Amino acid sequence: MSQALLAGISRTTEPRTMLRRFLAVDAAVTGANGLAYAAASGPIGRFLGVDDVFLLGVGVFLTVFGTAVGLLAARPHPPVPLVKAVIDANIVWFLLSLAALALRLEPTPAGAVWTVLQAVTVAGLAALQWSALKAAARA
Repeated sequence: MSQALLAGISRTTEPRTMLRRFLAVDAAVTGANGLAYAAASGPIGRFLGVDDVFLLGVGVFLTVFGTAVGLLAARPHPPVPLVKAVIDANIVWFLLSLAALALRLEPTPAGAVWTVLQAVTVAGLAALQWSALKAAARA
């Protein structure tokens, strides 16, 4: 990804600021999903075709993970190993989401669409974070 494209997306030419913003977006999206899953695991689980107890656990995990990513984004100089851990976790989430569909865990049609959409979103965030991390290392 070019630095110009990253700058356009994040509205800054400072790579560290780009990285922190992409981490903050990740934290917000992840945290919001986690809170929704935890607070309404029954209705959301039925809509998506996912066990409500499983979705509750996922919701709690995502809420904690989103909070941790938010704390990382708030740091003026996020440590590279921690940023890489977030990127790796996002890639694992992407792969597990696709594996869940491939293993025919039988979500509803809405659940299948949601799984693909959130997997692509998480992979996109990982790509943006990786590109910003590389740009920050060059700066």
